[in-house]
Amino acid sequence: MRRAARAATSLALALTVLTACSSDGGGEPELTAAGAYVPEPITADMAAGFLVIENTGEADDTLTSVHSDLAGSVEMHETVNNAMRPVDSFTVPAGGRLSLERGGSHLMLLGLSHQPAEGETLSLELRFEKSEPITLDVPVRATTYTGE
Repeated sequence: MRRAARAATSLALALTVLTACSSDGGGEPELTAAGAYVPEPITADMAAGFLVIENTGEADDTLTSVHSDLAGSVEMHETVNNAMRPVDSFTVPAGGRLSLERGGSHLMLLGLSHQPAEGETLSLELRFEKSEPITLDVPVRATTYTGE
């Protein structure tokens, strides 16, 4: 009987340790977005979007989709070997950031309702796996603007 009790206790302890190891620390993501801009596009049908999402929380989150009042759709792209390709999501690491920037990961706004001009503002809604959406008013900057 004692042996069975010890085995049950050992099993319960092992399951507790495994559960603790597989969790993300029990914390929550804490997201903010800043530095968003869209360079004035040179064509009327698509534009790029750039911003930084900061996660000061204790858990990763995932950017799962983006919506805009200007675009029929917004795709998330990564750049690999100087070629861009769409991705389904981006991770926003705990205690880190996701930088969407020229030459790297970025947003592509497709099917624009009109060609935005420098000085206009458009809306972006960032949707996440865990966190509430973040809505941004994003300025349209000069075509050559780099965010610096």
